[in-house]
Amino acid sequence: MSATTAHTPDPMAHALRLAEGAVGLSEPNPRVGCVLVAADGRWLGEGHTQAAGSAHAEVMALRAARLAGADARGATAYVTLEPCAHHGRTPPCCDALIEAGVRRVVVAAGDPNPLVNGQGMARLRAAGIQVDMAGPAAEHACRELNIGFFSRMERGRPWVRMKVAASLDGRTALPDGSSQWITGEAARHDGHAWRRRAAALLTGSGTVLADDPRLDVRGHAIARQPLRVVLDSGLRTPPEARLFHAEAPLLIITAAAPGDRGTALTARGAEVLAAPGADGRVDLPAVMAELVRRQVNELHVEAGARLNGALLDAGWVDELLLYQAPVLLGEGRPMAHTAPLARLADARRFHLHEAVPVGNDLRLRLRRPQD
Repeated sequence: MSATTAHTPDPMAHALRLAEGAVGLSEPNPRVGCVLVAADGRWLGEGHTQAAGSAHAEVMALRAARLAGADARGATAYVTLEPCAHHGRTPPCCDALIEAGVRRVVVAAGDPNPLVNGQGMARLRAAGIQVDMAGPAAEHACRELNIGFFSRMERGRPWVRMKVAASLDGRTALPDGSSQWITGEAARHDGHAWRRRAAALLTGSGTVLADDPRLDVRGHAIARQPLRVVLDSGLRTPPEARLFHAEAPLLIITAAAPGDRGTALTARGAEVLAAPGADGRVDLPAVMAELVRRQVNELHVEAGARLNGALLDAGWVDELLLYQAPVLLGEGRPMAHTAPLARLADARRFHLHEAVPVGNDLRLRLRRPQD
């Protein structure tokens, strides 16, 4: 970008758009954008967070300014998330801004990471730099873009998004399991965009046996495929499954002793982990704790009715991503096998967050009320 180019858009709004470029790239780091603006209004440089271990948004913007021959001294940095203050895989971004001589930093949202959490803004202010918050709208946009990062840092759990493709009468397949295709091509392509957002994709062994999915991201550019997780209580996943044909990491979590079956799956490239629960199934809290340990921010679920029901009953599902096709199937398989309710007041309720036509289908995003 030229250092002499005049821009009229809101720099924070543009920084938020830049941050979207880090989707599918920056995990487990948050998606951050930065714009540098000179005192006379010239835009000096911009950037977004790169892959983990590479440059953050602020460093990318400073680098772009230098390449354009611009001096960042006296500039204002518009950053979508509080600049980091700790040495992780890279040096602190607040130090880079201080050394560059910026005069002011405008931040959309504070960083919930305990290693930062106000310390970045405090260090900037201690260096004589003015720090301002951009306002509620920018903060909300930043949190939405980084909903999984905020969930992991503030709640100690990933943001769990369950994707379902269903008919108007709530069926995901015919009684014999036929389900290709209830929704149209546009909806399927859109579903892969949501896979791309996630650090991990989750399914059950029943879906593996019935559908033989690859469970990877296709049709969208991505720097690194998400971790694929299969909950397989009895280690029924066959070594010849299409899961092993995709170039993406595969974790199989079982309730059984791995034994020879586990050895065969490991030989095919999977990681096998035992997490037995009291009922002979995989222990869901242990699964979520393991995913947090692996720094998973967003978990995307594409599973069958049994696993869907277990996750819903246990309260793990934060968001439903429902693609509803304008068809009626009659008798068929449901979205989820959930425990029966004694009272209507006990119904699992979600709030409508978004309703968007996708091709001839409707994409609904519904969220569980947060504690």
